[in-house]
Amino acid sequence: MASTSEPSWDFYRTFLAVLRHGSLSAAARELGLTQPTIGRHIDALEATVGAELFTRSQQGLLPTDAALALKPYAETLASTTAALLRVASEARDSVSGTVRISASEVIGAEVLPPILAELQAAHPDLIIELSASDAVEDLLQREADIAVRMVAPTQDALLARRIGVIPLGLFAHRNYLKRYGEPKSIADLRHHKLIGFDRQTAYIRTMLKRYPLFDGISFAFKSDHSIALHNALCAGIGISFYQVPLAKRDENLVRLLPEIELALDTWVAMHENLKTSPRCRVTFDALVAGLLDYVKADA
Repeated sequence: MASTSEPSWDFYRTFLAVLRHGSLSAAARELGLTQPTIGRHIDALEATVGAELFTRSQQGLLPTDAALALKPYAETLASTTAALLRVASEARDSVSGTVRISASEVIGAEVLPPILAELQAAHPDLIIELSASDAVEDLLQREADIAVRMVAPTQDALLARRIGVIPLGLFAHRNYLKRYGEPKSIADLRHHKLIGFDRQTAYIRTMLKRYPLFDGISFAFKSDHSIALHNALCAGIGISFYQVPLAKRDENLVRLLPEIELALDTWVAMHENLKTSPRCRVTFDALVAGLLDYVKADA
């Protein structure tokens, strides 16, 4: 029987940590609590909802159907609480407090840091949270304040600025070319080591549509992390698509078959309600200016 008492937010935070790690001890380390406290939180939440949330197995704690049903609501609570704290951290009319930015792994790790360094030098009281992931965070649900996206926003309540197109080309490290030579055609790629994602992404589907000859070509190195793919390219493992402006920073990366090019349509977006927030407005403008310069670097 479910309890009629209102559960503490701490219980939901603990619940999400146990879901992520499948372990009371790992959740305790993440949250800075003791394992018995984590256990009490889960027991209290189970008493409140009137259902068992986890079962023990050799792989750790596995979520029950009740836990999986509760998960999206707990995640919404988490994002709402984080947004509330970011708003509360901002003094009126001052550029201070926390701004959460969502961007792809490559943009977040390779392109944004120098832009954000200049921004924080100009506004020392500004705190940046950067979510560098290829997953799209929901701006309407305030999972992030500002997003750099490689697709045009479709939600009406967003303020968006188109940056332009970031070209993707085929590249290889000079060490790879010394070992295996340079392909002279798409057909030659079948005899080379290619680097790619271990699952189809939007740009891979676009590539196959534009260049059907790529269909059926196997990858010698695959990963679902963009940074791992970039490091594999720079280590000379094989040939990979890479952002042209980024590749220009490394003289050891050689562009191959320049007639093959894909385009990433790039946007900066935020919820329209944040346009009067000094911290978000300044950050939005800095991202737009910095990314425009990045795109122009390929011109």
